[in-house]
Amino acid sequence: MAAGILLTPFFVLFTVAMLIPVGYAIWLSLFTQKLSGLGFSGPHSVFDGLGNYLATLGDAAFRDGFRVLAGYVVCYIPIMVGGALVIALLLDTALARARRFFQLALFLPHAIPGLIAALIWVYLYTPGLSPVVDAMRAGGIGLDFFSSNGALPSVVNIALWEWLGYNVVIFYASLQAVDRSLLEAAAVDGAGNWRQAWSIKLPLIRSSVFLVLLFTIIGSLQLFTEPLLLSGSGSAITSAWTPNLYAYAEAFQLGDYGRAAAASVLIALVAAVLSFGVTRLANRKGARS
Repeated sequence: MAAGILLTPFFVLFTVAMLIPVGYAIWLSLFTQKLSGLGFSGPHSVFDGLGNYLATLGDAAFRDGFRVLAGYVVCYIPIMVGGALVIALLLDTALARARRFFQLALFLPHAIPGLIAALIWVYLYTPGLSPVVDAMRAGGIGLDFFSSNGALPSVVNIALWEWLGYNVVIFYASLQAVDRSLLEAAAVDGAGNWRQAWSIKLPLIRSSVFLVLLFTIIGSLQLFTEPLLLSGSGSAITSAWTPNLYAYAEAFQLGDYGRAAAASVLIALVAAVLSFGVTRLANRKGARS
């Protein structure tokens, strides 16, 4: 009885903030706007079944958004997870100095809202405004961060700057929970820092690695703020550059809320499938160990 009372606020909030919006999005995706007669009465909602889903999947712009997102994931996730793990291992070694300072310095970018961070980087990417770009051009390095070849690395760089420190903190906290007696025994046996990291630390924090991997994949599928701001700076990023941008454009630029809802549901399904796959892989690795 007491447990039910304590859990009631959670279930109420979960229903209001999660289940109802998801259910409404699914319901909205089943309808489309059509004009009646000669169109004098304005558009009205008509049940379309899976029509919005078929139209969205058949749209090359939506599919191209997933191709861009796949390239982003291939570039971003290995650098993010691997870089955060290496930095956390370095901070955890006895050779590291000023750990508190580096933890704070790495985490501070994450404390800046994503919108503000993206605006900062738009300024740093813009020729004529950015001292970095001007200095690079003065040195003979002419990089266009807004070109078709530079847009994806530019977005990856912003995301790394925002989230690397956050994941470092997660890994470092997990490493601090490793039994130090195991490391001392390994050191007595002649194992160096990297041998300890590979044979002892990494296997013991495997669950944290998969947790960060899961969150990073989900966050990658939600890529929206950074490319949206860069798209207004004369870059090669279009209104359908990612699936989320496609859904946003369909809803707020074209007014097709049914198509936008269908795109959102499809993105959620992809996220659910990938999350399930990562979770199964983590459980398999845990069972083997």
